[in-house]
Formats: sequence, structure tokens, C-alpha cells
Amino acid sequence: MKRKLLGVIDATTYHEDLEDLLTHRSLAALPFAGRYRIIDFVLSNMVNSGIRSVAIFPKMTYRSLMDHLGSGKNWDLNRKRDGLFFFPTPVVDSDINKIGTFENFAANLDFFYRSSQEYSIITNCYTVFNMDFKPLLDWHIHSGCDITEIHHEDGTPMEMYLVKTSLLIKLIETRNETGYTCMRDVVLDPEHQYSICSYVYSGYAVMIDSIQNYFSTSLNLLNSDVWKQLFIKEQPILTKVKDEPPTRYLKGSAVQNAMIANGCLINGTVENSIISRGVKIGKGAVIKNCIIMQKCVIEDNCYLDSVILDKDVKVEAGTNLTGTARDPFVVRKGTKQGALMKS
Repeated sequence: MKRKLLGVIDATTYHEDLEDLLTHRSLAALPFAGRYRIIDFVLSNMVNSGIRSVAIFPKMTYRSLMDHLGSGKNWDLNRKRDGLFFFPTPVVDSDINKIGTFENFAANLDFFYRSSQEYSIITNCYTVFNMDFKPLLDWHIHSGCDITEIHHEDGTPMEMYLVKTSLLIKLIETRNETGYTCMRDVVLDPEHQYSICSYVYSGYAVMIDSIQNYFSTSLNLLNSDVWKQLFIKEQPILTKVKDEPPTRYLKGSAVQNAMIANGCLINGTVENSIISRGVKIGKGAVIKNCIIMQKCVIEDNCYLDSVILDKDVKVEAGTNLTGTARDPFVVRKGTKQGALMKS
């Protein structure tokens, strides 16, 4: 397996419904579950499946993503041979919602020429799941398929494809003659000349494509049954390691059914919420059904319900912010909410 499968992660997708959270970052770098980024799931799945060469194709606003992944050390991808590769796409006007656009790959075709892996798996960057790709590769080889598309058991295409690297190269090279712009075009063409197979994945999987979807999926992690399907001891979800002190809970604070990362200072009430690293919650503040990202400051006597605070947000004392499960109140990164801005 070590040298058979090449990982290719398309990180170019932009969903307009997530605009408030993507102003300063790519979708792949969207914080999730208090200490992870969305891309950690598919990248960890690849590493846990024995993949040792992973190419990431980001597009614009990828500084946050590169800062998070670095050399790939936390995923054991900082190696002399193979490892982690970044190929920012030069194609500005490419279709932002097509996974594995051949025009993006063509700009770095020499990478595929040099790859020693016989097969390639092409994935999106925004699916929250925990999957072992080894059975998929075995099934693909034994089935004699040219292209295998992964579907969830509910019938939804997961925008992930397994193909021989040599065939991928051919599809990239002949894109102008065939008119195929991405793997999906090949699969949907009724006149294609390839053997197309469907592999059914039956585990937990959610594709993050809207604020409401992001909000509900995040808070669903507070359900232990969901958590256990994603965070499996034998297949850990890896992320950037940050050395921070434990969270401090001051006298009078109260926490119920919440995920709270390291380095926080809690002096209020937190219920059914996810709190990221370094967050400060003041005395008398009440946080319910919220996602609070890194280094936010919530001052005394605030009330927040169904709110998403992006990183480095300050909520001034006495402020009330209220959203709903279908329409959470979103505060963009680095902004300030005052008591006169009640919702």
C-alpha cells in the first residue's frame, strides 16, 4: 500500500453559503470541533491508509491552510521521498465547484509524471468522515474498474474518485480533445469508454457546504454516538499540535455538554457549545448552542445563543446575540460586538 496510492486533495472549492467564514481562509482551513480544520479529516484518512505522498491544490486565501499544515510533520509527511506538496492553482477562472479540475492539474503535470504510485485517489477537502482507503483500493483492483466513484450509502456522491495514475495523466493530457474538465465529467458522460464503478461507504460522512450545515454538524459532535464514529482510536484524526496550558475554570463557572479546548478561561456558563483554544468567557456570561473559535473574548454578563464567533472576536460586556439552529448569528473574524448591537 505504501507506494501504490497517491493522495490528491482538491482545496479550490468555495461555497457562497459559507462566505462569512471564508473571508480570510480557504474552506479546507475552516476550524472544526475546537481544535481541528476541515482538511484534517481527509488528510488523516489518507495517512492512516498508508498513503505517503499527498498533493494539495489550493486556490487563493491559502495562507491559513499552509500555516496549519506546515511541512506535514504532524501527519508524518515531512519526508525526503514523497511527503506533502502544495500546488496553488494559477487558473483564476476555473469552475470553483468541480472537484479535480484537469486544468489545475495540468499546470503541475510533471508531479504526476514523477509519482511512483500506480493509483491515485482524488478527493474534496470538506467532507467530515473517517474512512480507511485500503479496502477501497483492493476492491477497485479486484473489480477491474478504470474509475471508481465513492458514494455514501444514502446514494449521495462523495466527490471522491480512484483511478490509475496513468489514466489520470491521459485524461489531463487529452482534456481539450475530449472536453472533459474534471472526473465528474467522465463519470457522467453516457458515451465514455471506461469501466466506471461505484463503491459504497456506509460510515458517518457530512459534506460541509453551508453555514447551517456547518453549525448543525459541529454541534452534533456533542452526541457521543456521532463522536465515536469520527474519532476512532485506531484511525486518529491528526492536526497541528499546539502546546497550551489546560483550561482554567473559575469559581462560579458552570459547563454542561460542551467541548472546550486548551488554554481557555471560563468564568461563566457554557451549555451545548464548542469552545476553541484560548477563549475567555467573563463572569455572568451565558453561552448556549454556540461555536466559539480561537482567542475570542466574551466579556461579563453577555448572552449568546446559536452564535458562531470566528477567530479573535471581542464581545463587549452586556451584549446579547441570538440566532437559531437554521440561521445562526455569525460574527466575522477579528470584529467587535458591542452592547448597542443587540440581536
